[in-house]
Amino acid sequence: MPVAVVTDSTAYLPPELVSAHRLTVVPLTVVLNGAEGLEGVEILPADATRAFGERRVSVSTSRPAPEQFARTYRELLAAGADGVVSVHLSAELSGTVEAAELAAAEVGEGVTVVDSRATGMGLGFPVLAAATAATAGADLATVRNAAAVAVDRTNTFFYVDTLEFLRRGGRINAAEALLGTALSVKPIMHMPDGAIVLRDKVRTASRGLARLVDLAVEAAGDAGIDLGVHHFAAPQRAEQLVAALAARFGTRLHDTYVSEAGAVVAAHAGPGLASVVVHRRPDPTG
Repeated sequence: MPVAVVTDSTAYLPPELVSAHRLTVVPLTVVLNGAEGLEGVEILPADATRAFGERRVSVSTSRPAPEQFARTYRELLAAGADGVVSVHLSAELSGTVEAAELAAAEVGEGVTVVDSRATGMGLGFPVLAAATAATAGADLATVRNAAAVAVDRTNTFFYVDTLEFLRRGGRINAAEALLGTALSVKPIMHMPDGAIVLRDKVRTASRGLARLVDLAVEAAGDAGIDLGVHHFAAPQRAEQLVAALAARFGTRLHDTYVSEAGAVVAAHAGPGLASVVVHRRPDPTG
């Protein structure tokens, strides 16, 4: 059995990719209006959409326990895996990486953890790179390196209607949130080194989507690219982004993955989220 690849539920990978690459997904826990469940298993994006449509919504999230990761790693190794590469959402956003590292230390040699410094397909692309290397028979170090290289070749940008949800979750400071509210601007964020940082300010949602496309083109450079497009309760925005990006990139665009963000990201971004993740293929010619 090749090196096994583990990730968490915030990659929002299409189910067919999880199956095809034999990925193991460890879910985060969500408490949504008092109901606790595992993201992507017991609480689906549709549940989050309904909850945010109510007058008041209460949502909190928590990382998987180290014991859950340790059990997963031991099961994979016992089943014959040569090793485990565990790739997770940014340590700046969650304690998931820390929990995975604690578990890896407990299990011992053969397990290594990678911080994707992102979430959504910003996490998904490094996971897919690791899985592709593992399927080709690469050893543990090479599989880990494939994920690390993909981290460095991936950029995440997202638009939100308001900074309030990021403020509530402690992902940005109150001063940044107040500035956005006072100026009635629509924020575009990015994730340098894994933290959420204000990148641009626009006046309308339509300008926000257009700016996301421009930022994606800038990030791509001359490389052939893959794209991830996410939304939360805003499918039309995702459709607009996919069409505009396809027109701008033409034949340089290879794979595009579109999915709705789950409850963990929704809790911190809120309805209206639109995101573009750009992965530059290592070969400049695509």
